[in-house]
Amino acid sequence: MRFSQRVFCGRLTANDVGQKVLLAGWVDAFRDHGGLLFVHLRDRSGIVQIVFSPEVASADVCQRAASLRSEYCIAVGGAVRARLPGTENPHIETSGIEVFVTELTVLAESDALPFAVSSKGMVAGAVSSGADNVAEELRLQYRYLDIRRPSMRDNLVARHRIFQCVREFLDSRGFVEVETPVLTASTPEGARDYLVPSRVHPKSFYALPQSPQLFKQLLMVGGMERYFQLARCFRDEDLRPNRQPEFTQLDIEASFIDEEFLYELLEELTVKMFAIGNIAVPRPFPRMTYAEAMDTTGSDRPDLRFGLRFVDVTDVFARTNYAIFRQILQRGGCIKGINVKGQSDKLSKNVLQNEYAKEIVPSFGAKGMTWMRAEGGKLESNIVQFFGPEELALLRRRFDVADGDVLLMIADPSYAVVTSALGQLRLHLANRLGLIPADSFRPVWITEFPLFEATEEGGVTSSHHPFTAPDRTDFDPKNVEELLKLRSRAYDLVMNGEELGGGSIRINKRDLQRKIFTALGLTEEDIKARFGFFLRAFDFGAPPHGGLALGMDRTVSMILQTPSIREVIAFPKNRSAACPLTGAPSTVKREQLAELGLLDLGGSVVLPGTAEKQDRVDRLSWLSRIGVAAEERALVEAVLDESGQLARLAGERAGQEQPVYSVAPVANRTRPGTEAKRSPLAASGQLLKSAPALKGSYYKVVSILD
Repeated sequence: MRFSQRVFCGRLTANDVGQKVLLAGWVDAFRDHGGLLFVHLRDRSGIVQIVFSPEVASADVCQRAASLRSEYCIAVGGAVRARLPGTENPHIETSGIEVFVTELTVLAESDALPFAVSSKGMVAGAVSSGADNVAEELRLQYRYLDIRRPSMRDNLVARHRIFQCVREFLDSRGFVEVETPVLTASTPEGARDYLVPSRVHPKSFYALPQSPQLFKQLLMVGGMERYFQLARCFRDEDLRPNRQPEFTQLDIEASFIDEEFLYELLEELTVKMFAIGNIAVPRPFPRMTYAEAMDTTGSDRPDLRFGLRFVDVTDVFARTNYAIFRQILQRGGCIKGINVKGQSDKLSKNVLQNEYAKEIVPSFGAKGMTWMRAEGGKLESNIVQFFGPEELALLRRRFDVADGDVLLMIADPSYAVVTSALGQLRLHLANRLGLIPADSFRPVWITEFPLFEATEEGGVTSSHHPFTAPDRTDFDPKNVEELLKLRSRAYDLVMNGEELGGGSIRINKRDLQRKIFTALGLTEEDIKARFGFFLRAFDFGAPPHGGLALGMDRTVSMILQTPSIREVIAFPKNRSAACPLTGAPSTVKREQLAELGLLDLGGSVVLPGTAEKQDRVDRLSWLSRIGVAAEERALVEAVLDESGQLARLAGERAGQEQPVYSVAPVANRTRPGTEAKRSPLAASGQLLKSAPALKGSYYKVVSILD
């Protein structure tokens, strides 16, 4: 067979009836009708039904066809015919035609499949098992089979189309695609670097880029003026469900521009990208300052597909007799709420009081919640009697209350607690009550972010990165209070509550950049070691410039409306940042470590815990993070001796007798004489500062760790 004459399966049409064609692909499905064998042949373009009939094919071809199994790779030759009326299959690309085979070549056989690849029924209306219910870990382990499925194939093809759209659009706007280094120097950009040891330069390391930030700015200094790159980036972040350790971002930088240029550019590009998924995104995109976003939605990536905006009612209760509110306001607190319009029937008193006030809202970090329902022209709740007529009338006007509405309010001395808890409650209610319209896409620009954030040590750190331009330059880099009031010329593009990307106008003056580094507490030695080459470039006429980066995996996933970004990446890592297909990350041979000079890296430096490993009691104490007092050592030694004896006895009896199991009752074990007392760190909130999520005063963890 001559593959140069091959025709794609999904490209055949009724115009090809009567033509002889050569096809190649995989056996998607088959059914034997006692003499007639029908096979779905699949390639990247789609599926066509091929038929093995004794009236057309030789006995040898029919005999070999009978041995075909799922995912055999074959090539066939034959004539295209129209299907008989009533036998059409509208669920495949070539619904009205089929190919009667005269030639068959088995190119490669297939073992039994770990899961079904086929997703199309052989006849109209038939349901195929597919791989929709297969465990994701198994799909990733056999990703090459998973990619054969039409849904995965279509995702990857659509990703290609979107990337092509990006390239064509930016080329039309005068942007040049430039590749920047993957092996570079480690710089602080908010996450840990992946480090690559150098064999040529012993005990020295490259870093994989978290973004091409410095290089794209240097390209602006170099006069490229308009640059873009579909860049591979790497961040050694803590694990999150929808993050990948390596990802693709659209990196854009331009000179002699301002924010308006980038807003217009990205809005037009975003509309074009989403159009590939048949999604119409309205323009112009609205804009919202960071302060407004936090004040009205509790998030710097607000979901604008539904209402439930916050209403501040702090002043309504300025002279309240309600003790809880009065005490909170005396401590400088605030009160905000949302009006859940027309949902009184779905939010009963029992649900509001026992679910939301006692369980759900405390899990969001607030101490409680106040609720009122509007019925018969009045506000009703279990505490409404504590409020005066004037307060209730003001509430009705402020929230624009109508019968059937439900008011939910959170009060706390901390503004951050109020907005955070109410923001989570807003999203929870929208999902529970079905308030988010289907197939709705609402973009928004978030602007004027704080330039700095406070650190626990009393200093500041960059909210974005240290190359972001401030809204003004006349500030004292040593005055922390003043630094925290600065706003940045940064902006994020948010869609449906997800940050698609962000960027900023950059600093292009050496003195201002040094001022920012000083505010961050960097010494002259730090600046020279980390950014000396970068600042030196600013001595040669750096133009005003700015840019941004879009997370392309997340953007493509949103356009295709997939449940995870892993569905639009050919070979993703799993939720543990590992690759089930290749086994990465994996150990390497000792010889490789020696060649890279890593065996004695650190020399005589004693690692934490080394000393404790020399003594078994100290080692146990170090591993368990439980101190052992001097008077307790003898007892612990005796317990360890007894444990060793039991272990040896168990080893001797292994295989001779069945072990005996004894279940001890659950009980807390504390030292004799120990009294329970509240840690001062608990009162300040420091005890739980590292918790990813809280429920009341406790760590919140998932039921099952996967």
